[in-house]
Amino acid sequence: MKNYRTLKLLDQFEKIFRSFDVDYKMMRKILQIKLTMDGRRVPTIFSQNAKKKDKENDNQYIKSLWIYVLFGLFMIPFLLIGENYLFQMSLFYGIFTFFVMTSMISDFSSVLLDIRDRNILFPKPVSRRTISTAKMVHVMIYLSFLTIALVGIPLIIGLFVHGFLFFLVSVVNIIFIDLLVVALTALIYLAILRFFDGEKLKDIINFVQIMLSLAIMVGYQLLVRSFEFIDLAVSLEPKWWQVFIFPMWYASNTEMILIGKFQPFYLLFSALGVLIPLLAIAIYIKFNPAFEQSLQKLTYHGKAKEKRHSKFRQVLLGIICRSQEERTFFKFASLMMKNERDFKLKVYPSLGFSIVIPFIFIMNGFSTDFNALSTSKSYLSIYFSLIVIPTIMLLLKFSGKYKGAWIFKVAPINHLKPMFSGTIKAFIVNLYLPVYLILCAAFIVIFGVRVTPDLVVVFINACLYTVICFIILKKVIPFSESFDAYNQNSNGGLLFALMLLAAVFAGLHFISTLMPYGIYLYLVLSILILMIMWKKAFQITWENIHE
Repeated sequence: MKNYRTLKLLDQFEKIFRSFDVDYKMMRKILQIKLTMDGRRVPTIFSQNAKKKDKENDNQYIKSLWIYVLFGLFMIPFLLIGENYLFQMSLFYGIFTFFVMTSMISDFSSVLLDIRDRNILFPKPVSRRTISTAKMVHVMIYLSFLTIALVGIPLIIGLFVHGFLFFLVSVVNIIFIDLLVVALTALIYLAILRFFDGEKLKDIINFVQIMLSLAIMVGYQLLVRSFEFIDLAVSLEPKWWQVFIFPMWYASNTEMILIGKFQPFYLLFSALGVLIPLLAIAIYIKFNPAFEQSLQKLTYHGKAKEKRHSKFRQVLLGIICRSQEERTFFKFASLMMKNERDFKLKVYPSLGFSIVIPFIFIMNGFSTDFNALSTSKSYLSIYFSLIVIPTIMLLLKFSGKYKGAWIFKVAPINHLKPMFSGTIKAFIVNLYLPVYLILCAAFIVIFGVRVTPDLVVVFINACLYTVICFIILKKVIPFSESFDAYNQNSNGGLLFALMLLAAVFAGLHFISTLMPYGIYLYLVLSILILMIMWKKAFQITWENIHE
């Protein structure tokens, strides 16, 4: 097997691992096997065209880091806007934390919760601490690659702009942030594993991952709002809740060391930035045996529960779907959206963002004058909830159980219209409609009953927008492709163009409000266009399906 350079570097810390009763040689061998297997894992999109010899030692994760290098370039301006380190580095570390945390959720949770190697290693004379340490180091190796890709170029620029001391402090801070993110993620899973098992546990873990993604975005807004701009100068009024915004901990020590501000506020935050990660790591190490033991609960799948649908639901389903075939695909798509954990993990954070984003724009425009807000047309910010529709429409073709899609081709399905229309209706009813109703309730409270016709127009436009996205995107059997293909998909430009289309609907809506009864005319036109496009959009045959 290949002797990886990362393992050679790890050899320099052998004494440290041995001091924690870790069998270093065994851990190194486990890591070598894991890294070799990572290199042999080829994404589905490459599997048909790649030669085995060419791909044997390639690691697709390493090859995909260029996108994080690109994201890192957007962080450079925060290093160049002056020497208010508390402000600019809070934003810098906040953005960095966002990328690291989301990567931990999407890429590394499966590693932390992996139980496949237990059957091989546990019966062997290998200590549990060695196995768990190998797992954590495995995560940290790839997290290090991600970190270098994100902040490598910005920190080099910071070295030339702010000096070596700034560079050194930033490197130390980033190491502590990585440790904190890994430890907190593991401890959250540990807490869940202690009280739940089987399918319930997996659902809760999925829910925590989704809430964590949403909390990161909300926390970023709180971080920005901790500062006030006065005559283009940035000021900070310390608040008790800022203690929980940990990017400010590391910005505080940068300000303290480089500027020489040793007030209690900076000392407290700097101390938290060092102590909390070390404490979290220590707690994880202490409870790691219990964590590994609790992972066995993931092998329990529980018993399937039969659910009886109410008569009201059956009547409502009969109204939404006219034919029996369409009702069948509606139920199937609803179950897939409800039970597919990979699908929920990718979709639900976006739905959460679509609830938060309209209020963020409202708050940015009317931070103090609420009277002006209630009489304004800021309710049109609800159109920001539409921008998640193209992404979710694209995700409807992916599934963790995609291999079962062969049933569609062998089943006597002559007409594909019920399949696609039932799936689209299931998306609107099960995913978009709950988000829309939450926003409607909040907007009626803020803007009054006067916006009710506007909200109806928004929903009709959302349905029309969904149909347009379906027409433009490639036609694929729902839930028939692997998520590996999605991770390597290059639809970014098309999705961005479709998101801009939502602005066209908002612009037309705004123009309609300038005319007497214009909103009602816009409503009628939207309904007519929706009816026409709905009839023609789903006239799909097997020849139109993208293989």
